[in-house]
Amino acid sequence: MSEEDKKLTAYHEGGHAIVGLLVPSHDPVYKVSIIPRGRALGITMFLPEEDRYSLSKERLESQISSLFGGRIAESLTFGEDSVTTGASNDIQRATEIARNMVTKWGLSEKLGPLTYSEEEGEVFLGHSVTQHKVVSDETAHIIDDEIRVIIDRNYKRAEQILADNLDKLELMAKALIKYETIDAEQIKDIMAGKAPGPPEDWDGGEAEPPADKAEKGDEKSASSKIGGPASSH
Repeated sequence: MSEEDKKLTAYHEGGHAIVGLLVPSHDPVYKVSIIPRGRALGITMFLPEEDRYSLSKERLESQISSLFGGRIAESLTFGEDSVTTGASNDIQRATEIARNMVTKWGLSEKLGPLTYSEEEGEVFLGHSVTQHKVVSDETAHIIDDEIRVIIDRNYKRAEQILADNLDKLELMAKALIKYETIDAEQIKDIMAGKAPGPPEDWDGGEAEPPADKAEKGDEKSASSKIGGPASSH
């Protein structure tokens, strides 16, 4: 990565993390990295505290807010004209959640507990010609309006959170540029307004680990390893 991409990715991932940490009912952030993985320039990892078989409206809206955190951080830091295409997948995922809230899960204030979408079936020749129309034009407009309301509400919330926490965004971005990956301990320091120390396994040579950690070397107990499914942005 170029230095420009590295800096932009640091603020983008920092935006995801800070919004995710400050909205209600969101999974905890346990790692943020700007080391490229596949097509992603960086990643923010969230670890569920327990298995869930259903999601509340509050939790779904918090996910939408955190998904927009990356794009908003770019805009607040570099200006609207410098916002990149890196948030395209975030926008797609946020829109999908909002659409499902309205059309599948009965979480729309105007449309109520009804289903307005068909299950996706196998696509075959002539399917688009023979399938019947499931909603009227008027209802389709209401669906679009309700999706827009959910998206706008959570975009504005994420924007306000980051505007109120620009100091923490700066700390997190600088830490990511320096260390490339930060974990729960560094994140906790940042959210307390403190510059974080280096991660335990960091070998950059610019800072010494605290004395109580210096003798640990590379040894880690099995209990320190995080398992189970995790989500990411």
